[in-house]
Amino acid sequence: MPRVLLTGFEPFDGEAVNPSWEAVRALDGWRVGEATVHARRIACVFGQALRELDAAIDELQPTLVIAVGQAGGRAEITPERVAINIDDGRICDNAGCQPIDEPVVAGAPAAYFSTLPIKAIVRDLRAAGLPASVSNSAGTFVCNHLFFGLMHRLAARGAGVRGGFVHIPFLPEQAARWPGQPSMALAAVIEALRIVVGTSLAVHEDLRETGGALH
Repeated sequence: MPRVLLTGFEPFDGEAVNPSWEAVRALDGWRVGEATVHARRIACVFGQALRELDAAIDELQPTLVIAVGQAGGRAEITPERVAINIDDGRICDNAGCQPIDEPVVAGAPAAYFSTLPIKAIVRDLRAAGLPASVSNSAGTFVCNHLFFGLMHRLAARGAGVRGGFVHIPFLPEQAARWPGQPSMALAAVIEALRIVVGTSLAVHEDLRETGGALH
């Protein structure tokens, strides 16, 4: 039976919740077609995050891996296009570490592209009335660290497993602490992730939109 691994992060930077984990864990055990979704929480810690990801992949042997993270300040669901081989923390992680200009994986390529159908995902999210766009930067904090580590792992496996990263906005209760910041209700984020998973399973060759139509 095919397995989908969804990961979300623990809270960080003084927040009481992380919307990525709140949304991901709501889908643990969800069946979509013949596939079953398995949710795992990942530490917001450089290095440890990749060890936990590796353990989850080894345990589940998924055919699809979608990592999810919080992007405060964004108003849309944003599938990420590219992971870059750099750790450059604007703040410390949850273990007090703040790497500056260090590679995620020494000697690895400079970047990896997502193997999710990111433009088809945006199309389907918008068709469902959910704001979405393709993002071309996953930052340089633990989200990008996990994204790059995931794609490096999948490239080394060479077994046709696909994966990528999706950023989501703050929850309303988080945005209330930061006046002017956009947010999205948890129910909407959960529905968005259902679409992300469903489209990723169904679409193996992404759209080729031009003119920034899905950006």
